[in-house]
Amino acid sequence: VQLQASGGGLVQAGGSLRLSCAASVSIFTITVLGWYRQAPGKQRELAADITRSGSTNYADSAKGRFTISRDGAKGAVYLQMNDLKPEDTAVYYCNAVRVAVGGRYSSWGQGTLVTVSS
Repeated sequence: VQLQASGGGLVQAGGSLRLSCAASVSIFTITVLGWYRQAPGKQRELAADITRSGSTNYADSAKGRFTISRDGAKGAVYLQMNDLKPEDTAVYYCNAVRVAVGGRYSSWGQGTLVTVSS
């Protein structure tokens, strides 16, 4: 699976951004689609994910501010981020996990930088 992330940028605290990730295959063949983020000097962490059945999961820091969604027709997954804080500054990566006969396969997009100024 190839993933192309976009939508990052510079925003002031309290602002919003919408990240997009386009997949090279039908997103309904993907078991879990997720957005991860990696801040400078920190480990990559999950921000939010959505399963093929539509169940969503959020990091505690994202609950109430971030919304993950998908569009099957466009083959894309989105991350709407509201009320952004300086601590949300990170490179955001799209991830796709496919579970199939033979194993579990994980793919990563190239990352998109989100910078939140105070």
